[in-house]
Amino acid sequence: MSEAVIEFRDFSFRYRAQKEPTIKNINLRINQGEKVLIVGPSGSGKSTLAHCLNGLVPFAFPGEITGEYSINGQNPRKLGIFGLNKMVGTVLQDTDGQFIGLTVAEDIAFALENDCVEQEELFKRVEEAAEQVSVKELLGNSPRELSGGQKQRVSMAGVMVDDVDILLFDEPLANLDPATGKRAIALIDEIHKKRKSTIIIIEHRLEDVLYKDVDRIILINNGMIVGDMKPDELLSTDLLVNNGIREPLYLAAIRHSGAKICAEQCPQHIETMKLDDVSETVKKWFHEVSIPEKPVSNDVQLEIKDISFSYTSKKKVLSDISFKINKGEMLSIVGKNGAGKSTLANLICGFLEPDAGQILFEGTDLSSWSIKEHGEHIGYVMQNPNQMISKPMIFDEVALGLVVRGVPEDEIKERVYKVLKICGLYQFRNWPVSALSFGQKKRLTIASILVLDPEVIILDEPTAGQDYKHYTEIMEFLKELNEASGITIIMITHDMHLMLEYTHRAIVIADGNKLTDDTPANVLTNEAAADKAYLKKTSLYDLALKCGIDDPSEFVERFIWFENQERGNG
Repeated sequence: MSEAVIEFRDFSFRYRAQKEPTIKNINLRINQGEKVLIVGPSGSGKSTLAHCLNGLVPFAFPGEITGEYSINGQNPRKLGIFGLNKMVGTVLQDTDGQFIGLTVAEDIAFALENDCVEQEELFKRVEEAAEQVSVKELLGNSPRELSGGQKQRVSMAGVMVDDVDILLFDEPLANLDPATGKRAIALIDEIHKKRKSTIIIIEHRLEDVLYKDVDRIILINNGMIVGDMKPDELLSTDLLVNNGIREPLYLAAIRHSGAKICAEQCPQHIETMKLDDVSETVKKWFHEVSIPEKPVSNDVQLEIKDISFSYTSKKKVLSDISFKINKGEMLSIVGKNGAGKSTLANLICGFLEPDAGQILFEGTDLSSWSIKEHGEHIGYVMQNPNQMISKPMIFDEVALGLVVRGVPEDEIKERVYKVLKICGLYQFRNWPVSALSFGQKKRLTIASILVLDPEVIILDEPTAGQDYKHYTEIMEFLKELNEASGITIIMITHDMHLMLEYTHRAIVIADGNKLTDDTPANVLTNEAAADKAYLKKTSLYDLALKCGIDDPSEFVERFIWFENQERGNG
C-alpha cells in the first residue's frame, strides 16, 4: 500500500463561534502522488477541510478539534502554519488576493526570499518554476496586468517554487473562461505527472475538472463524507444529484432517455465512454421530444451600431461591434477573458464613451444621456455583490437609489417592500446585510437595481463560484423576473451551462470582434467558433455524434427544453 501523506481519523472541527461541528467524524486517507477531487454543495464543509490541510484551521480560524489528523506523518498542530506551508501549497480561487510582489518574478520568489535562499539559486528556481507553468516571458510584468489564466499560472509557480509535496487548488476554475479553465486543468495534470505531487482540487465545475483523470472523487455534505470512490463508480450512482452537485451534461441526457449508467461503461469521459448499450435508447428519446414554438418580440430595445473602443491608442478593445436586442429577451454575451465583454457593458451603461459608433435605446442615441439617465433605464449588477453594497441594513441598501433621486418617503417604502417581495427578501427587510448568504446578497444587489424600474438589466457573471443549488435559485429567479415583468436581461458569463439552459441567444466576442450571434446550442456545437472564442464545445455534441444523431445542435436544444420541463419551467 502507498504511503499516506494525509490522514484523518474520527476527525471533527467546530469553529469557536458555532454550536455544532462544521466537519464531523471524518475518516480519510490520501496517499502519496494521488490526485483527488473534493466536491460538495456550499456550506458542506469542504473548504473547512481544506483549511485544516493548509493550517488556516486552527491557526487563523480557531475552534475545537476532536480526533486525529496528520500530514506527512506529523501533527499539524505542532507544525504551525509556517511548517504546514512548507508541505502544502495553496492556490486560491481569488488569485489577486495571493499576489505580493510588484512583478511576476518577485511574486514567485517571495517564499524563497523568506527562506534567505542565495540569489543565484533563487534566480534559477524562479526561472524553473516559471518555465514549468509557461510564464517565463512574463517575469518582468506586473501581476495586475495579466489575464485570469496567466494569474492562475503565476500563483501555481509561487507555490511550486518552494518544492512542496502537496498542492491544494481551491476552485481554480471559478473566474476562468471555459478554454482557459480547460488549459488550467491540463496544466495541473501535467504538474501531477512531472512532479509526482499529491494534488487536491476543490471545485464546483465537476465536468470541467474531469477533462483529465482524477484518482478519486470525495463527496462531502453536511460536514460528512458521503462518497469516496473512483470517478467511474461515483458517476454511475445518483449520489451527486442527490447531494446538489451538477453531474456531467452527457450523463444527465443519458439518464433522461431512461438508459442506465454503470461503472463498466467508463463514464468519466464522453470521448471514451462505451455507449453500445445506450445509443439506441438516447436516439429514440431524441426523436420523441418535440419543442413547441415560443412567440418572440420584434420590438428593438437596444441597438449597438459599429461600436469601437480603445483604452489606449495602441490597441482596440472593441472593433465595429453591431447587434440588436429585442424587448424582453434573455441573452448572454460570452467570450474569453479580456475579449471586451465587460467593456461593452460599461459602454452600454454610459460609464465609458465609444471612440466610434452609436448605442441606441428605443431609437434614442445614448451619447446625449447623463449617467443618471442611463441608470433610470439600464441597471448593472456586478459580479461581486460586496462591491455594490454600501449600507449596513437591507431596507436602506435597496432604498438608496430612490433616496438619491429624491423620491418621497412613502413611495420609497412602498417600492422597496414590493421589490423585496419579488426578490424573496421581504422577511429580512429589517435585517443587517451581514446576516445574508452570498446568494442572498446577490439577490439584494438585483433588488437595489430593480427598485429603480429599469427596462434592461446587465449582470456580470451572475453565478460565479455558486454551487448547483444556489446557481439554480439565482437563475430561476432571473427567469421568473424576465417572464413576469418583461425586463430584458443581458448576462455576461463564462458558464456554458447557464448560457445553454437559460438564454435563447448568445453573442460571442473574440479579440474585440463579434464572432457570431446565434442560439447557444449552435454556438456550442460549432467547433471553430468555440475554439476561437475560448468556449468549450458541449459534451452533448459528442454524445449526439456517438449515438448516431445527425443534428447535434437540435439534440442540445431538445435536452435543454426537456430539462426545463423537468424543473417545471416550461
